[in-house]
Parts: sequence; C-alpha cells; structure tokens
Amino acid sequence: MTNTPDEVVPYADGRLLDVHRPPRGTGGGAAGPAPVVLLWHGSGPNERDVLRPLAREAAGLGLLVLVPDWNVGQPDRGAAELLASLTQVRRLAAEFGGDPNRFVLAGWSLGGREAVAVATHPSTPAELRPTAAVGIASHYADPAATTGEAPLDHLSTGSSPVPLWLVHGTRDEIVDVEHTRTLSAAVPTATLLELPTDHAGVVMTVYSPEARRCLPATDAGTLRAGRRTAAVLAEAAGPA
Repeated sequence: MTNTPDEVVPYADGRLLDVHRPPRGTGGGAAGPAPVVLLWHGSGPNERDVLRPLAREAAGLGLLVLVPDWNVGQPDRGAAELLASLTQVRRLAAEFGGDPNRFVLAGWSLGGREAVAVATHPSTPAELRPTAAVGIASHYADPAATTGEAPLDHLSTGSSPVPLWLVHGTRDEIVDVEHTRTLSAAVPTATLLELPTDHAGVVMTVYSPEARRCLPATDAGTLRAGRRTAAVLAEAAGPA
C-alpha cells in the first residue's frame, strides 16, 4: 500500500492537510459515507507525513482520515492550528465523502494529549466535540495547549463525555507506558491497548537519527503493531 495521500488541501491560511480516502466499496464507497478520523501528529513541526503509514492503513479499513500539519513552536503552542483543523473537519468530511456525524479525534504523542483534552474537556462546544477519541503513546498530566488544562485533571473528577481509546507501546522509551496506564485507571470506561513496540512503532514508523524524524517501518513486527493501532481507530469510529 502506498503512503501517498489521495489529496492535499488547505485547512487554514497557509496550512495543509492530507486526505486519505477509503477504497471504493468500503466506508465512503458504495456502502455510503465513511466514518471520519482527524489525526494529529506529535511535537515535530509540520510532520503530517510521519502519520501517512498509519493513515493509509486506517483508510484501508473504511475510514476517511484527515491529517493536518501543525507547529508546536508557535507562541500559542499550536493551539490555533489544531482548533482550526477541528473547526474544518466536518466541512471537509462532507466534501470528501465522509460522515460528519461519525467523527473520531485522535492523536499521537503530543498530539494525543491535545486530542484527548479537546474531546473530553467540559468547555468544548457540542458542535466541535467528536463522537470518540483515541490517544496514542501520549502523556496526559501536563496542560494541553488547546484547553489550558491537563486531561488527567478534568477526567479524574468526572466521566468522559465520549468513548475513549488509549494505545501505547510497552517498549516506549520516549513516553513511558505508565502515563497511559494512569489515565486508563482514572477513566474506567476507557479501552486500553498495549502493544509490544516503541514510540515510533505504534504508528508503523521507525525513528531515523539521520533524517531526525520517523520514517515508514518495513519490519513485520512493527507493521503488525501499527495495524492494531489502525484497528483501534476503526473500532472507535464504529461500523463502516
């Protein structure tokens, strides 16, 4: 399967987003509109390409996957860009054959904290709240740029307003799996999946010191782990 997006479109002034469509006959094909996933990358600026392997795998399961660039180096730590992509997701979903009312907000690493924060925070407007959230290899005890509050704090004092899935690699040396276990314990209704891989492997990539970024993985074990992450995105989205 190629990692090339089907289209690249702007979601805000000068900011781009990858569109990964499901194959015809799944989700957005003859079966009707596809469930939608907005997938936020980690702290590396403008690294939507890093999530292309996972996005393509998830698209193959019948999902319309949208992956925007964003830059944590902005004075607001990227909050405006993340929220701009969130504001546009339902319009883009309808434009590209997705179902705006079946929408998963997901993120990896730092993007995972932001996704869980926005999806579950009490102040998130109803028209922006997704129908489910997925946090991938993140930690949740620090304040999110988008909400100003740590997800662990508000989820420890109240239930999640949306179904929550959590994925983490047990060999993660960047963000310890205990961060996700702590949130899972605070939210008993959350679904937790632990995978035998590292921080990059959970999204079907491997870190390259030469490139100074994560690149598509080729080994069978990493691909197998990443496919299970894609399956969680599909489960969170519900039946196609």
